[in-house]
Amino acid sequence: MFQDGQLFPFRDVAGNIAYGLAGLPQAERARRVAEMLELVGLPGYGDRAVSTLSGGQAQRVVLARALAPRPRLLLLDEPLSALDRALREQLATELRAVLQVQGTTALYVTHDQDEAMTVADRVGVMEAGRLLRLDTPERLWADPGSARVARFLGFGPVLDAEAAARLGWGGLLDGRPGSLLALAPGALAVGAGESADAAAGSGADDAGPGVRVRVESVRMRGGERIAQVRLAEQDAAIVLPDDGVEPVRPGQEVTVCLDRRRTAVVQE
Repeated sequence: MFQDGQLFPFRDVAGNIAYGLAGLPQAERARRVAEMLELVGLPGYGDRAVSTLSGGQAQRVVLARALAPRPRLLLLDEPLSALDRALREQLATELRAVLQVQGTTALYVTHDQDEAMTVADRVGVMEAGRLLRLDTPERLWADPGSARVARFLGFGPVLDAEAAARLGWGGLLDGRPGSLLALAPGALAVGAGESADAAAGSGADDAGPGVRVRVESVRMRGGERIAQVRLAEQDAAIVLPDDGVEPVRPGQEVTVCLDRRRTAVVQE
């Protein structure tokens, strides 16, 4: 299953899906095509021209064509990357369900870690042809293993022992030589008040005293206001509170605290 689909324009939807079923009797071939259209949520689309399909519909047909011969292994190369974000998220969930129903083993290549976590039972992170980490989505997120994997997954900043100690978070490294403290998205939050005590009491599971930082910019992401700051000479994002008080502005100083549940100890 390819990124651009590669449907045959001279065949209708049913003809595309039946491409790998040439050795079957006609009636059995028709039954399998109808079964696959039902599976991918396109019943009744068999006689449609592929040129009339939306991007999401076309990728469903591509998936049906790939699954129709009941392969033992299905290879998928960036199959959703040409679609918009909302459709990718929807189809990733549907794709996992289809593969589970069919009982098909799949090797899925993507640069989108959220997509990989949605589809896969096990996720491997590769760099320059080397497999850096392989585990379930849950264990990979909880323990990226290395700073390179953590950064790829969206962790940041990644603090060495000196920087972590300077911020009051050195205890999370447990004195392990060469260890780094990686902060997952959402690890930093602004407290309800402007004092360190108020930040530490704001509900986050803090790992030390609040840290005073200067807000460089503010943006919206997923319905939340996110502030960009500098922490230990690295860029960091913090979630701003929606408490009805005067909103935080660029140039303002705020106190942030750390949720230790959203950190990981990694190696360089």
